[in-house]
Amino acid sequence: MELSSLADSLFDALEGKSDRPARLSSEERGVVSSVLRGVVEVRGFTQATQDELIAFENGASGLALNLAEGSAGIVLLHDPRGLRPGDHARRTRRVASVPTGDALLGRVVSPLGRPLDEQGPIAADRHDAIEQPAPAIMERGPVSRPLQTGIKAVDALVPIGRGQRELILGDRQTGKTAVALDTMLNQAGTGVISVYCAIGQRGDAVAGVIARLRKYGAMGNCIVVVAGAEEPPGLQYIAPFAATTIAERFMRAGRDVLIVFDDLTRHARAYRELSLLLRRPPGREAYPGDIFYLHARLLERATQLRASAGGGSLTALPIVETQAQNLAAYIPTNLISITDGQIYLSPQLFRLGQLPAVDVGRSVSRVGGKAQLPAFRAVASPLKLAYAQFEELESFARFGAKLDADSRARLERGRRVREVLKQAEESPMPVLHQIGLLLAVSEGLFDSLAPDRLAAAEQAVLRAMDATRLERDILAGAALQGELRAALLQAARAALAEAG
Repeated sequence: MELSSLADSLFDALEGKSDRPARLSSEERGVVSSVLRGVVEVRGFTQATQDELIAFENGASGLALNLAEGSAGIVLLHDPRGLRPGDHARRTRRVASVPTGDALLGRVVSPLGRPLDEQGPIAADRHDAIEQPAPAIMERGPVSRPLQTGIKAVDALVPIGRGQRELILGDRQTGKTAVALDTMLNQAGTGVISVYCAIGQRGDAVAGVIARLRKYGAMGNCIVVVAGAEEPPGLQYIAPFAATTIAERFMRAGRDVLIVFDDLTRHARAYRELSLLLRRPPGREAYPGDIFYLHARLLERATQLRASAGGGSLTALPIVETQAQNLAAYIPTNLISITDGQIYLSPQLFRLGQLPAVDVGRSVSRVGGKAQLPAFRAVASPLKLAYAQFEELESFARFGAKLDADSRARLERGRRVREVLKQAEESPMPVLHQIGLLLAVSEGLFDSLAPDRLAAAEQAVLRAMDATRLERDILAGAALQGELRAALLQAARAALAEAG
C-alpha cells in the first residue's frame, strides 16, 4: 500500500467517512511489466531479496534473481502460460524449499517436491531451503572409505571414496549414465542412499532409469528428482540444488549418500538461457561469468563429515557432455577444476566394443586411492601401471616394429587384461569377484588361454571366488598377502584347470 493512500485511509476512518476499518499491511506487491520465456520483470518491488519466492495471482511462482531499483527479474518455476503484463505479484518473504526425510525414499519428485509417480502425497516431516551453505572446513573429515561402483575398470583403476566428487564426462552415447546407474545399483544392500537428479532429460530416458532401478530392487533406497526438458528453465536451474538439499538431510543424520547429476551441461545451458533473458552480460561461449561459482557452490556441499559432525558422507557424480572429445571447452574445464578427479569415456573405445569405455590414460582419481581397500590396492596398483605400459607398447607395435619375446608377452597379457576389464551394463560385480579375477589375470593365469575361452574362464574363476568365502576378510581390510593371496590364487588355478 502506498504511503499517501495509507494516510488517506487512516484520516477517512478517523473522520467516519469510511465504513471499513483502516488495514495496515506490510505486504509488498508489484505489477508484471514483461513476460519472456521463463522470465518476467516485475515493477514496484523495493525490498525484495535475492532468491526470494515471488507469487503471482494465477498461482505461478518464481525466484527473484535480478534486483534493481523499483523492479526485479523473476525466474519462473511454473509454466508461464496465463501470465500477462499487468498481472499482480507479491513477495512471500520465503525462499524456495523442498521436502526432505525418509518419506521421499522410493519416490519420483519434482525439484519443488511435488510427487511425479502417482503414489500419493509425500508426508515429509519438514521442508529445507534448496540453497544451503556448504559444510565448514572444521566439519569435514578425510575421505577414507571406498564407494564401490561394482565396475572393474573404475574400482581398480579410478577408485572413488565416500565424500568424493568424481566427474563423469564424454561425448554423447558413450555410456555416462550407464556408469552412474551401475554405481547406484551396486549400493543396494550397502546402506548407501542414492539420489538421481535428471536435468533437461527426455521423459523416456528418465523412465528407463526408473524402470531399471525398480527391476533390480534398488528403487526403495533411491530418490529421483526430475526437471525434464519440457519444464521451464528455472525449474531445471534449481533441480541440482534441491536434490542436494534432499541428500544433505541424510548426510547430516550420519548416513552415506550418493548423488548423480545428469547432467550439468544441460544445467549450464538452462542457466545461460535465464541469464541472457535477464540481460546479464555474456562471457565465454555466452555463459554468464558466475557459472563457475554456481557449480562450485553446488559441488562444495559434497563431503565426508567428521564423527563430531555426524560422520555422514555425500558423494557426488556430476555428468558432463563433451563435443568432439573437446575436454578444453568452458564447462568441462570448469568442472574438472572443481572436482576430485574424472572418469573419461572414450568414443573410440565405445565403437570398438570396449565397454565400459573408460579411457585409463585420461581418467584419474585424486582421492580414491587412499580410500581403496588394502587388498584392492595391492592388485590394482601394479595392474594400472602394466596396463598403461601395454597401451603405449600396442601403439608402438602398430607401426610394424619387431618386438622381442618379453614385449610380445606383455602385449598378450595386456590384451587379456583389457578383455577382463570388459563388463556388461547392469551387472555390478562384488569386491571379491573383482579382486580374484584381476589377481588371476595379473599373475598370468590367463596367458595361455585363447581369446574365445576367456569368457568361460572368467565365469569359472568367479564361481571359485564364491567358494572361498573370503569376502568378509577383504571388506574388513585384510591385506592381500600370505595365506589370503595364496588361497585366492589356488582357487583360481583349480577353477581354470577344471574348466580345461
